[in-house]
Amino acid sequence: MSPLYDSHCHLDAAGFDDDRAGVLRRARDAGVARQLIPAVDRASWDAIRSLCAAEPGLRPAYGLHPMFLDRHAPAHLEELEQWLETERPAAVGECGLDFFVEGLDPERQRRYFRRQLELARRFDLPVVLHARRAVEEVIATLREVGGLRGVVHSWSGSEEQARQLFEMGFCLGIGGPVTYERAKRLRRTVADMPLDHLLLETDAPDQPDAQWRGRRNEPARLRHVLDVVAQLRGQPVAAIAEATTTNALRLFG
Repeated sequence: MSPLYDSHCHLDAAGFDDDRAGVLRRARDAGVARQLIPAVDRASWDAIRSLCAAEPGLRPAYGLHPMFLDRHAPAHLEELEQWLETERPAAVGECGLDFFVEGLDPERQRRYFRRQLELARRFDLPVVLHARRAVEEVIATLREVGGLRGVVHSWSGSEEQARQLFEMGFCLGIGGPVTYERAKRLRRTVADMPLDHLLLETDAPDQPDAQWRGRRNEPARLRHVLDVVAQLRGQPVAAIAEATTTNALRLFG
């Protein structure tokens, strides 16, 4: 079977500090050979750079996450521009919009989001997008900025919204939530979507799958996500593994 690519894993998170080497070993044993490590704030960039330089198969993405507005400053956007020019990461992100969490200023979110999209377009880099109760506006902003590619991770939108993203060339990141039987709309989308727009992810240490409920998630659990996706689509596990890894390599290099 083709090695797997976890397209969204926060391996730099403090929750992995005590056993990060073990987490990486278990991931490799499960066939997860590559991981994209997206940043959430300026303070995380240095640690992600060091982690990815030290471990083969890890690729960095640098950005400013909408849920951490209180950690961001306009100067960080200027620093991001410099980092993208000198570091040439795999992607810009995690960035986007979050209208679910109360107290996050929508206008400030929009300013940080649009500027990061503009930087991604300038440096010809894909974007890793967070869109919670904000998919429609995220799609509209992508169209306004134009010239972009990337993935909406932890997909939770409608089938029509997914179709619009496919037409724009975007991928959907599918992880633990698809393993829950109650996620009927998500499961329909995954069953019917074009295979060349599908990425697998864990979002570890968050969003554990149904078999791992209540526990710290980790990239080795990507194998269970793969099994469920293959079952929903009625396709061989090996075919899904090969296609999703090819998709991630095409997007992130």
